[in-house]
Amino acid sequence: MQLGLTNKTVLITGASRGIGLAAAEGFAAEGCALQLVARSGEALAQARAALSASYGVNVDTFAIDLREPGAIAAVAERFGDADILVNNAGDIPHGTLLEIDAQRWRQAWDLKVYGYIDLTRALYERMCARRSGVVVNVIGMAGGEGVVPEYIAGSAGNAALHAFTRALGALSPEHGVRVAGVHPGMIATDRQITRWRQRAVDAFGDAQRWRELTTHLPFGRIAEPREVANALVFLASDAASYISGATLTVDGGFSQRRGAK
Repeated sequence: MQLGLTNKTVLITGASRGIGLAAAEGFAAEGCALQLVARSGEALAQARAALSASYGVNVDTFAIDLREPGAIAAVAERFGDADILVNNAGDIPHGTLLEIDAQRWRQAWDLKVYGYIDLTRALYERMCARRSGVVVNVIGMAGGEGVVPEYIAGSAGNAALHAFTRALGALSPEHGVRVAGVHPGMIATDRQITRWRQRAVDAFGDAQRWRELTTHLPFGRIAEPREVANALVFLASDAASYISGATLTVDGGFSQRRGAK
């Protein structure tokens, strides 16, 4: 299948590790030029060196916290002509309503919810003007059928981004632009593995045994970041040229299980 991504430019936020870095690898393998945004300049430098050496593509980086005043405008000024935007940055904490105070809630949404919306707005106008472009939002199954009460800020934020993706993607084809989303399930990111390791300590007294706790999941494991990245690359490609206003869940079917949590 020809994906038609060669020489496209893709802007990825939260790109220094996890799903963002895996997405960068996936797009680089298709011949895309990369524009990577994350908070850690050191991590971005490492990613840039590795990606350039492995794939021979142009890699530009920008170390910035998207929550800071003026950050979205700065990214848009530097990378505003990207062909593809992958919104991925986010670190919404776990906790119930009474455990997540107003300040923490707003700080979390400033990055993942408002960060997605504001950066999309900044690039979307240019995409519409040239009648070409794709936005893919990395959301999370906690915003749909997989609502997690103990992750209330994330569940509510993901639900908002799910609706945002569907609403914008319904009208964007009028301007030659597509908008889609991906709902990852349990993914082997640093953040998730840290949580599973703690559970293994609690259960077995041994963090190294964390994989034993994931055997109830689809295929007996949690997903690898590259498996989400594959979905992102597909949705951004010409192979998905008639997909807009839709989301794809990448969780091995776990959210469809009766009583799944």
